This record gives sequence, structure tokens and C-alpha cells, in this order.
Amino acid sequence: MMIQAAVVRSFDTAPKYEAIDIPQPTGKHEVVGEVLAAGLHMRVRAQANGSHYTSTDELPLIPGIDGVGRLPGGQLVYFVAPDTPLGTFAERTVIDVRRSVPLPAGADPILIAAGMNPALSAWVSLRRRVQIQPGQKVLVLGATGNSGQMAVQIAKLLGASEVIGAGRDQARLESLPALGADKIVSLAGDPEAAAERLGEVASEVDIVLDYLWGKPAELAMVPLLTKRSDRSQALTWIQIGSVAGQTAAIPSAALRSANFQLLGSGQGSVTAAGYLAEFPALMEAIAAGSIRVNATSLPLSEVETAWQATLADSSRRIVFVP
Repeated sequence: MMIQAAVVRSFDTAPKYEAIDIPQPTGKHEVVGEVLAAGLHMRVRAQANGSHYTSTDELPLIPGIDGVGRLPGGQLVYFVAPDTPLGTFAERTVIDVRRSVPLPAGADPILIAAGMNPALSAWVSLRRRVQIQPGQKVLVLGATGNSGQMAVQIAKLLGASEVIGAGRDQARLESLPALGADKIVSLAGDPEAAAERLGEVASEVDIVLDYLWGKPAELAMVPLLTKRSDRSQALTWIQIGSVAGQTAAIPSAALRSANFQLLGSGQGSVTAAGYLAEFPALMEAIAAGSIRVNATSLPLSEVETAWQATLADSSRRIVFVP
């Protein structure tokens, strides 16, 4: 039996919609399930072009790292794909039931598929890498992207007394107060001037959720720390994304002159069990509308054209419906 799927045969080209053999489970906890919705996340793009740090360079592959599916018995679940080249951009895929959780009653599969991956980065960071305390202040560096917009909402939802959003896109920056941001800082223009603005506005934060890294992070560390009223007050910097650069030169003064802790949050620094434990509460928040999700659904058959057309728009999340 054949099914339709998006298939990557070269890391240099977009996936193509084609027929493949129906996948077969190989483990006792695996079943073949129907895919109802699967999100086109930044992590999926990195998977499909071979640039993600977990890439094995194995081709061909079906992209997609998570989705909403229907198990053979009819139950709807959110699931994470096994660590194989068989992803979720297909009519059917292999689901490891140990990596799945039931959808809340009445939850919209499109919103769950769109929201879980980008929301997990901030959610897991604030609950697993640090445990945010009510009243703490949070800076979201890169708050104008899809994940950053969710991070603003999640920080407030989890008890932050003040959330500061920083980014380059002015229109999206101005939309952040409606999502819960108390202050916004533009990173447009001269990078050193932008870092100084951050230092003036965000020097008293307790946690930085960094989706940028690269030069913006490198330049911001010292102004944020040296302008603090009390340098012994802990600042935890959580590195999540690297859209502004894979590396940053960390000033030695940042580590010596203040109570500064640098952590990463992602696949490997948090266990699979740790992620799985956070799925139900985050899904409930999305299903209840406590976290706003900007989702657009498209037929999976349009994957090749949509792949390029949506590349520049990080404010919404594309969900493919097989």
C-alpha cells in the first residue's frame, strides 16, 4: 500500500510531494497512525537541510518532528516522531505510543500542531532548566519571531512580574504589549547602540530567554550586567535559538563581574521524559486559549511551494494537513 508524503532527497532542495510505501513499525511500542496535522517549525527546516545538530545526514527522509495523529483505536494524540528518517509530513507515520499524549477534550488539532513546538522552548526552559519564581522578570531576546511571541505569553502565564520583549521587526515589536510584554526594546540599527538600549531597559531582569545568540547576545551581556543595581542578584541566561549566529564571544567580564549563569535548553539538555512530562499542561494552556497561536493550515500537497513562500515569515506557523 502506498501513501503520500513530503520527501527530502537533497539537503539543497525543498521536500517534494510523492508516493511512498506505507511505513512499518519495528518496535513493540510502535503503531502506524494517521497524521491529522504537522507543523512546519524552524527545527523542521533545519532537519530538512541537514543543519540541525542532531542531523545524521541520512537521506532520503520525511521531515516533521511532531504532530497530531489518530491511533488505530481512534484516540487523538499529540506525538513526537521517533529519531529516524521517518517524520510526520505524511498521510501515515510510525507513532511510538510512549512519546504521545492524548489531546485535551475539544482541542483543535491545528492549534496543537502549530503551537506545541515553538511554545515548548520557553515552557521547558522556565520549568525544567530553571524554575521561574512568581515575581521574577524576564527578557525575551528575539521576541518578534513565532517562538519569541509565545515566550512573552508563557513567561507572563508562569508568573513573571515583568516581561521585556526585544527584536528588530518594529511592527511585530509593537504588537507584543497585547501579548503581555510590559516593555519593548528595538534591536534595529547599530548593534552596539541596541545593546546599550537593552542595558538601560532590562538590567534588572532575572532570566533571559535568548532566541538570537550571535552578535546581539555577545554585545548585550556586559551592558545588562554592569547596569544592574545589585550585581550579586542572579541573572540566568538561557540560550535557546541561534538565528543571529551559531557562535558568540562571551566576554570574560560577564562571567567574573556578576552573578551570571549561562545555560542551554534543547534536545539533549532536557531529557525526552522531561519534555513528555510537560506536554499535558502546555496542551491544556493552548487548548484553553491562554497562549495565542498564529496558525495557518495548508494541504501537504502544497509543501514544495509553501516551503519557499513562508520562509521569511516567522510570525505565523504553517501546519500541513495530509
